[in-house]
Amino acid sequence: EKLYTIGTVSKLTGVGAITLRAWERRYGLIKPVRKESGHRLFTRHHIDQINRITALTQQGMRISQIRPEMLETESRAETDEGSDIWSDKLNSMVAAIIDFDEDRLEEIYNEALSLYPIGIVTRNLLTPLLIELGLRWVSNEGSIAEEHFFAFYLRNKIGARYHHRARGNNQGPSVLLAGLPGENHEIGLLLFALTAHEAGYRVIPLGANMPLNELAYVARKKNCSAILLSGALEPSSQVLDKDLQKLVKEAGMPVMVGGLASVYACDAINRAGAEALGRDVEHGLARIKDILS
Repeated sequence: EKLYTIGTVSKLTGVGAITLRAWERRYGLIKPVRKESGHRLFTRHHIDQINRITALTQQGMRISQIRPEMLETESRAETDEGSDIWSDKLNSMVAAIIDFDEDRLEEIYNEALSLYPIGIVTRNLLTPLLIELGLRWVSNEGSIAEEHFFAFYLRNKIGARYHHRARGNNQGPSVLLAGLPGENHEIGLLLFALTAHEAGYRVIPLGANMPLNELAYVARKKNCSAILLSGALEPSSQVLDKDLQKLVKEAGMPVMVGGLASVYACDAINRAGAEALGRDVEHGLARIKDILS
């Protein structure tokens, strides 16, 4: 498994190195891999744990109240009403997907959106659900058909919500959003586009599997402030070592990469002159705000 230095993890999560050491020594929450030299190295699982800790503290929980076993749950964050609500909804949606029951899926999804903003629903329900389906497929408990059934449903729902969003009210920076070459999934792009729009950004989405050599022209034509790339797969060496570097030089504006791709290839992205945002949407938006300001 790929290992990351404490500096890289700090950049991906927004948590300082001193704080990470305190979480390890004082509270026993994070247990990094130790080299013979004593340097700390972190796995992707550690990064997920750090993001969960951040989400819990942002909701008012003191660091001393967090226990290691709380970080092993798939749901990264809790609401004031507790995590049982989201666990029940998650299990109900998994059952509906196993039965290929779109009506039941629709009922649960609409109920969640009637009670909570899309950002909370994404964080507490949709993201854990996508992870659960992936785990089911890897462990041979589920099928590709299940994953495709839900992906098709969710893509249509989020796409419709994005299409019917309120227009003309956002006064924030314009950002060009595109999927990395070879990335054919659009759900992550749609979720980020919707969340960024609700955060006040003017989003220009180009969809999945976008050639990088066309982005600089579009971004300049639309007076964008940044180019945001996203993907769940590790980009090829051609993309990282040549295409991305060329885009950074031609763009004349910040180029950022989010999603799992930015975790897998964090070092290469930084070497290309771009910014790796990590896969946590809220942290990514905070990083974008800092970079653009």
